[in-house]
Amino acid sequence: MTLQTRSLVASKWLSEAIKGHGKMRVLDTSWYLPKLQRKAKSEFKKRHIPSAAFFDIDQCCDQTSPYDHMLPPEDVFADYVGNLGIENDTHVVVYDSSKFGAFSAPRVWWMFRVFGHRSVSLLNGGLKDWEREGLPVSDQYVRPTPTHRYAPTKFNFKTSLNRSWIKTYEDILDNVETKKFQLVDARPTGRFRGVDPEPRDNIEPGHIPGSISLPFNTFLSPSGHFLPKEELKALFSRAGVDLSRPICVSCGSAVTAGHVALTAHECGHPDVAIYDGGWSEWYTRSIPEHVISEGRGKQVTKVV
Repeated sequence: MTLQTRSLVASKWLSEAIKGHGKMRVLDTSWYLPKLQRKAKSEFKKRHIPSAAFFDIDQCCDQTSPYDHMLPPEDVFADYVGNLGIENDTHVVVYDSSKFGAFSAPRVWWMFRVFGHRSVSLLNGGLKDWEREGLPVSDQYVRPTPTHRYAPTKFNFKTSLNRSWIKTYEDILDNVETKKFQLVDARPTGRFRGVDPEPRDNIEPGHIPGSISLPFNTFLSPSGHFLPKEELKALFSRAGVDLSRPICVSCGSAVTAGHVALTAHECGHPDVAIYDGGWSEWYTRSIPEHVISEGRGKQVTKVV
């Protein structure tokens, strides 16, 4: 595995790489659940890794979907990253500023990969580790030069969407019976069981029939770093996930699902799919019998 294809890079390495002359773009991909009332873009303006640009998953998405930050069409993704000065030979390094060390950044790591860009890495430990190492942050922002080629709407970034890595509601519904792939749920255990509330209004907690609970934060150490590879493999094994078989990951809205995709990649299983609609779509569209919960579940609507 070459340096540019490492899925995880260290803060000290990045601090040196930024000073180099290679093609690199650092992206702050921070995103928070609305109920936390944190404004990621405003925080970025006040404090970010020098030379970083901001990647907004609520802007780079399918704006026509009723569900949050669904994957955008290929041309929308190409235009968005082109406006960030990214070309196909640019090494992209993503991070976020969450208390966990990684929250939304693995989602963006997966987005680049699903659109065919393999030269993408995640800063291990995020901004939390960067600052712990005593490295500088900045409130100065220099807008990247868009990679215009022939006209303002044409960019030097070409996508190649891997559709096999994206699962739809219909795919998950079919899998309830066929069990063609293992479905892993990255939400916290309480939400999976149905005993802790969902962060979104009008959505009750619970899980999809046959899914396996593997909370995203179990992959991270208290310092915010991803655990060593052998410990990651042990987590999959204890949860009952076979890394030699197909895997699809779900969570609330396909953000923390990226943690499972990244860690499976680290463990030698790079072809992990994500259910992009996540629990938000499943709960909204499914029949009550397909919401497994120790709590309230989904109630049958009576027609009067």
